[in-house]
Amino acid sequence: MELQDRVLSWYADSARDLPWRRPEATPWGVLVSEIMLQQTPVSRVQPVWEAWMEAWPRPADLVVAGAGEAVRAWGRLGYPRRALRLHAAATAIVDQHGGEVPSDHAELLALPGVGEYTAAAVASFAFGQRHAVLDTNVRRVLVRVVEGQEYPGTSVTRAERDLAVSLLPDEPSEAATWGVAVMELGALVCTAARPRCTACPVQELCRWRADGHPAYDGPPRRGQTYAGTDRQCRGRLLEVLRSEPGPVHRSRLDAVWSDEVQRGRCLAGLLEDGLAVQPSDDVYALP
Repeated sequence: MELQDRVLSWYADSARDLPWRRPEATPWGVLVSEIMLQQTPVSRVQPVWEAWMEAWPRPADLVVAGAGEAVRAWGRLGYPRRALRLHAAATAIVDQHGGEVPSDHAELLALPGVGEYTAAAVASFAFGQRHAVLDTNVRRVLVRVVEGQEYPGTSVTRAERDLAVSLLPDEPSEAATWGVAVMELGALVCTAARPRCTACPVQELCRWRADGHPAYDGPPRRGQTYAGTDRQCRGRLLEVLRSEPGPVHRSRLDAVWSDEVQRGRCLAGLLEDGLAVQPSDDVYALP
């Protein structure tokens, strides 16, 4: 089909050279990248991914290091529970799959912290299988080109999945390349806020462009407010815990966030989520 040919040709010429896309990348490296890239830009992920893979090139290496070191190495990527999920996934890979990331989609989906998107992405990008990979970028490209809408809905629908499957090339390895190519097109050209339509390889095929770029009229889209939120407070507290090799007295945590009620709530949340432990009164540490 013309759409696939154009996108694949564009990707062959324009794809970024990212370490988890290189031939030498392991399935474990691909899994780590997919977890890290959730809601986090490539520019922030790449140095952390490279350090992570140098320290823990196999799932077993991370298991031995422990969950606390995973949280420490996560740094400022945000959503640090992802570090705990990766450690849990590594533990399951070692215990249930002999230390090797499974290639079967159902087995990937059964790993802790791995959802439908991540399972499809790893099966496709690490093992060359034919799966519809639907991240935010892919959904936006497909809904614009095929449906003529500025943005997709808030959640993936059955119709979206059916459309994505219908556009997959028949040959598995080509289908895997198609998935990452559409993702790259959404990341570099068909962006959310400032799409570069004149640089798009499928501009003549795009229904949204042909219809005059109609504005989104669906349910309100969530913003990305950060300053003053519990997310920011939790991040500040975790940064203190990451900065020390051992336990930290509560006074150190009190110093980085002035709102006592919010600070207490966020500290309790870190304990509940397993991102921090309390070895004794007024003393906290990474797990």
